[in-house]
Amino acid sequence: MQGHVAAPVKVGVLAVQGAVSEHMDALRRAGEAIGVAVEPVAVRTPADLVGCAGLVLPGGESTTISRLLRSSGLQPIVLARANQDLALFGTCAGLILLATSAKHDVADKDIELLGLLDCEVDRNAFGRQKDSFESAVAVEGVGTVPAVFIRAPVVTTVSEPTQVLAKTERGIVAIQKGRILGTAFHPELTGDTRLHEAFLRLCADAARTAG
Repeated sequence: MQGHVAAPVKVGVLAVQGAVSEHMDALRRAGEAIGVAVEPVAVRTPADLVGCAGLVLPGGESTTISRLLRSSGLQPIVLARANQDLALFGTCAGLILLATSAKHDVADKDIELLGLLDCEVDRNAFGRQKDSFESAVAVEGVGTVPAVFIRAPVVTTVSEPTQVLAKTERGIVAIQKGRILGTAFHPELTGDTRLHEAFLRLCADAARTAG
C-alpha cells in the first residue's frame, strides 16, 4: 500500500506590489531546504486566500498596500484569521502595516495599520531609496543572515507578547508574536532562505490548527 503523501502547504503572497515573485521563489526554495512541499499563491482577493496557511505582506508602498487591502475586502479576513489559523510575515512595508502605531510621515497618509504586532515603527527610518544597503543581521533562533534595507522602517518600541528577534545600531529590525513575523529588511532579495524556512514552520503549525 502506498504511503500517504502530505498535501503541499499553501502560502499566499499579497500580490499588490513589491517583490511578489521573489517571495514566492524564496518560499519554494525554503520548502525544499526543510523538506516541506509548498504551494505559493498570489493573493489579490479573499477567494485567493482560501486554504492558505500563511500570508506574506511584502515591501512596497505602505499607503498603496493599505488601500488595496481594504478595497479588495481582504483586510477584515486577514485580521480575523490572524487570531485563528493564519501565519503572517511582513517585510519592510509589510512590517509597517502589521504594527499597532507608526510615526513620521504616517498621520497624513491613507494608511490603516492592522495592529497585529505590539510595536511602534518609524517609517522610512533608514532614509530614501539611494540610502539602500545590505548588512549582516543576527536573528534570534535563525542565525546571522544577509539583510537588504530599502527605504526601511525601524521598530522603535516593542511591548509583550511581541518579542525582539534582531537589532542593529539604528534600532530593532525583526520581531515576532506567535505566528506573526516582521522584518524591516528584505530577506527575499538574498539567497538565504532561513527566515522563510522559519515562516514555513509557522505556516505548518497554522495548517495543523486549521485541520
